Amino acid sequence: MSVTPEAALSPSTTGRRFRAYTTKHIDELTARAGLAADERLAVQAVATVLPFRVNAYVLDELIDWDAAPDDPIYRLVFPQADMLPQGDVARIADLIKAGAARKELNEAANAVRARLNPHPAGQMDLNVPKVGEEPIPGLQHKYRETVLFFPKQGQTCHAYCTYCFRWAQFVGDADLKFASSEIDQLVEYVRSHPEVTSVLFTGGDPMIMGEGVISKYIEPLLEIEHLEAIRIGTKALAYWPQRFVTDPDADDTLRLFEKVVASGKNLAFMAHFSHPKEMEPEIVQDAVRRIRATGAVIRTQAPLIRTINDDSATWESMWRTHLRHGMVPYYMFVERDTGPQDYFAVPLAEAYDIFRGAYTNVSGLARTVRGPSMSATPGKVCVDGVTEIAGEKVFALHFIQARDPDLVGRPFFAKYDEKAAWLFDLKPALGATHFPWETPPVGAGGGVDPTRL
Repeated sequence: MSVTPEAALSPSTTGRRFRAYTTKHIDELTARAGLAADERLAVQAVATVLPFRVNAYVLDELIDWDAAPDDPIYRLVFPQADMLPQGDVARIADLIKAGAARKELNEAANAVRARLNPHPAGQMDLNVPKVGEEPIPGLQHKYRETVLFFPKQGQTCHAYCTYCFRWAQFVGDADLKFASSEIDQLVEYVRSHPEVTSVLFTGGDPMIMGEGVISKYIEPLLEIEHLEAIRIGTKALAYWPQRFVTDPDADDTLRLFEKVVASGKNLAFMAHFSHPKEMEPEIVQDAVRRIRATGAVIRTQAPLIRTINDDSATWESMWRTHLRHGMVPYYMFVERDTGPQDYFAVPLAEAYDIFRGAYTNVSGLARTVRGPSMSATPGKVCVDGVTEIAGEKVFALHFIQARDPDLVGRPFFAKYDEKAAWLFDLKPALGATHFPWETPPVGAGGGVDPTRL
């Protein structure tokens, strides 16, 4: 059914039932933002390749339509015409204008998607554990202590972020989707791996699931003695706080959280906040209080994104607000090497300056945050700073977490490059021939051992 922009933007949605808007509404919604017909067509072309989904709460409560299309929350959820190569956008726009069949549009979109590195950091092969020769669907085990699980019913979100590194989960291609409903396989795998102390439910967004579903995944894990923590990665606090306040199963969900805590496990609620505006509605603050009252710990994280939160003042405001409401600032991530990375990425040198500018202006209680951090193939790499050693300007970095546990905490150095935006843009410094996770070239010399500096 066609929805007018005015209807989509009706006031006071904080207590209403959830309602989503998708690509069939995008022309009307972008018209509300003041885009001309050709601009709306280009946005529609991008939304043919990358997923688009938003809900009434985000439209009504978070976006300042007088500031659109430059409003940061608008840019957070609405595709931008220049997110993809101009030639690709023009080609798909021509197909839409000509009334091309869905099959032809999908073929054109899939050709573009294949060039966007839909599954970064080896998540479809290097991270998937096996029983014998058979991979376990919906499970990833990259770091020794932590297993990631993708519940089948949780592989969508209340709204999609334009920069999402898991965009491939949402485009309707079964070959790109990663999910499972095999609860017994998850439990058996964790039970048989005593090194696993934490299970992270991720997606998509696990909190899209009702309490009756999510409890079936979580409750069996509470009986595993060596498991210390249950983590839930979610954007629901920002995009649908009603999930914890006014939804029909809000109270039951909180009782489930209490049950996890009562079992002796840590419940880590990994909340994704991208901008201070997401914390402004009173219902968000109510949701935070209710979750914290269960004994859960809310940790906050987000990537650094050009045009949305790429300045120190924004991050300082976020971290201070989160601390004030009892949440723990946890990570500033670097935009991953997937999807429209070139559009959103901030160079590492600039990212460090933004991080440091915010970090130096918050109290020690907020300096729990780590970053800028890259979740790359070998592990989570933190940019510690820019310095000069033996006359060479370098990035100082270390592993927060690693595929090879021996790398955790190890410092290493890379040549300074003001344009580098990702780990693999960097080159070894100080005469080193390779990085710590790489195989030395045949006949290579030693260079400087970074652990001795």
